[in-house]
Amino acid sequence: MVRKRKVPLRKCIVTNEMRPKKELIRIVRNKEGKVFVDPTGKQNGRGAYLTKDSDVIRKAKKTGILNRQFDTEVDISIFDELEQYVQGNSGNE
Repeated sequence: MVRKRKVPLRKCIVTNEMRPKKELIRIVRNKEGKVFVDPTGKQNGRGAYLTKDSDVIRKAKKTGILNRQFDTEVDISIFDELEQYVQGNSGNE
Protein backbone atom coordinates (compact mmCIF):
# COMPACT_ATOMS: atom_id res chain seq x y z
CA MET A 1 0.00 0.00 0.00
CA VAL A 2 1.38 3.40 -0.97
CA ARG A 3 1.01 5.98 1.76
CA LYS A 4 -0.21 9.33 0.53
CA ARG A 5 2.08 12.10 1.70
CA LYS A 6 0.45 14.86 3.67
CA VAL A 7 0.36 18.07 1.63
CA PRO A 8 1.22 21.09 3.78
CA LEU A 9 -1.55 23.69 3.57
CA ARG A 10 -1.16 27.42 4.17
CA LYS A 11 -3.65 30.28 4.16
CA CYS A 12 -3.45 33.08 1.61
CA ILE A 13 -3.72 36.38 3.52
CA VAL A 14 -5.75 37.99 0.71
CA THR A 15 -8.28 35.28 -0.19
CA ASN A 16 -8.26 33.50 3.21
CA GLU A 17 -8.24 30.17 1.36
CA MET A 18 -6.29 27.18 2.59
CA ARG A 19 -4.16 25.94 -0.31
CA PRO A 20 -1.22 23.58 -0.84
CA LYS A 21 2.01 25.40 0.01
CA LYS A 22 3.25 24.90 -3.58
CA GLU A 23 0.46 27.17 -4.91
CA LEU A 24 1.51 30.05 -2.68
CA ILE A 25 4.42 32.48 -2.44
CA ARG A 26 5.93 33.22 0.96
CA ILE A 27 6.88 36.75 1.96
CA VAL A 28 9.03 37.13 5.06
CA ARG A 29 9.90 39.84 7.55
CA ASN A 30 13.08 39.00 9.43
CA LYS A 31 14.27 40.21 12.86
CA GLU A 32 15.96 43.24 11.27
CA GLY A 33 12.60 44.28 9.80
CA LYS A 34 13.61 43.56 6.21
CA VAL A 35 10.72 42.28 4.07
CA PHE A 36 11.51 40.02 1.11
CA VAL A 37 10.12 37.27 -1.13
CA ASP A 38 11.12 33.77 -0.02
CA PRO A 39 10.78 31.34 -2.96
CA THR A 40 12.29 28.49 -0.89
CA GLY A 41 9.76 28.88 1.94
CA LYS A 42 12.53 28.19 4.47
CA GLN A 43 13.90 31.60 5.47
CA ASN A 44 13.80 32.67 9.11
CA GLY A 45 11.25 35.26 10.13
CA ARG A 46 7.54 35.97 10.14
CA GLY A 47 5.98 34.59 6.99
CA ALA A 48 2.82 35.44 5.09
CA TYR A 49 1.50 33.61 2.05
CA LEU A 50 -0.06 34.93 -1.15
CA THR A 51 -1.67 32.86 -3.90
CA LYS A 52 0.44 32.77 -7.09
CA ASP A 53 -2.01 34.96 -8.98
CA SER A 54 -1.54 38.47 -10.40
CA ASP A 55 -5.02 39.55 -9.24
CA VAL A 56 -4.26 38.49 -5.66
CA ILE A 57 -0.93 40.34 -5.73
CA ARG A 58 -2.57 43.50 -7.09
CA LYS A 59 -5.23 43.29 -4.40
CA ALA A 60 -2.57 42.86 -1.70
CA LYS A 61 -0.79 45.94 -3.05
CA LYS A 62 -3.99 48.00 -3.16
CA THR A 63 -5.25 47.05 0.31
CA GLY A 64 -1.85 47.29 2.03
CA ILE A 65 -2.48 43.94 3.73
CA LEU A 66 1.25 43.13 3.94
CA ASN A 67 1.88 46.38 5.81
CA ARG A 68 -0.69 45.32 8.41
CA GLN A 69 0.49 41.71 8.47
CA PHE A 70 4.11 42.66 9.15
CA ASP A 71 3.36 45.89 11.05
CA THR A 72 5.81 47.77 8.84
CA GLU A 73 5.94 49.70 5.55
CA VAL A 74 6.44 47.13 2.77
CA ASP A 75 8.44 48.45 -0.18
CA ILE A 76 6.56 48.66 -3.50
CA SER A 77 9.40 46.74 -5.19
CA ILE A 78 8.24 43.62 -3.31
CA PHE A 79 5.04 43.64 -5.37
CA ASP A 80 6.98 44.03 -8.63
CA GLU A 81 9.13 41.08 -7.59
CA LEU A 82 5.99 39.04 -6.80
CA GLU A 83 4.47 39.93 -10.19
CA GLN A 84 7.63 38.78 -11.99
CA TYR A 85 7.69 35.61 -9.90
CA VAL A 86 4.08 34.80 -10.84
CA GLN A 87 4.67 35.57 -14.53
CA GLY A 88 7.79 33.42 -14.59
CA ASN A 89 6.24 30.56 -12.68
CA SER A 90 2.81 30.26 -14.28
CA GLY A 91 3.99 28.15 -17.22
CA ASN A 92 5.90 25.39 -15.44
CA GLU A 93 3.50 23.82 -12.95
